[in-house]
Amino acid sequence: GQRPDLVISVRNSGAKVGSYVIFSGTVGAAVEAAFLGVPSIAVSLHMGGGAPHWRRAAEIARHAIDRVRQHEIDAHSVININVPRTHSADAPMPEIRVVQMNTAAGIDNYEKRVSPSGQAYYWPNGDGMKFLHTKEGTDVEALMERFITVTPLQYDLTDYHRIVEWRKRLA
Repeated sequence: GQRPDLVISVRNSGAKVGSYVIFSGTVGAAVEAAFLGVPSIAVSLHMGGGAPHWRRAAEIARHAIDRVRQHEIDAHSVININVPRTHSADAPMPEIRVVQMNTAAGIDNYEKRVSPSGQAYYWPNGDGMKFLHTKEGTDVEALMERFITVTPLQYDLTDYHRIVEWRKRLA
């Protein structure tokens, strides 16, 4: 009958930025907690350019989480944190940028696979960082510039600007 004070959803590798946030299980778990009234933080690590230094990446993630937790997180809020690529134990502590989500479509490729039951399915095989364009001041741009990104998210995807319009159309 008790709720946690905070949920931290962590994915061991792969940035969760731009439109890929929508498909992320890491962010999805944080959204589910927020939907239930528990503030949440999703944390991901940008991969690429060599093997990650996991311990240093964890230290950077902890620094970002601690900075976020210095402030109250509303019960139905999700904070999405992405840690830049980290390849050495002495990597400097990156600055934090609070940014919006890049909303351009992703352009990853998909690989056709076959499930054990014989059904075909398609698996994304890109790195999750390729988009039709990258808007200035977004999570994608900041992460590529090696900043820690912090993006407050909401789970209500309703397009409130078009509610009245659609009500009139379908009356």
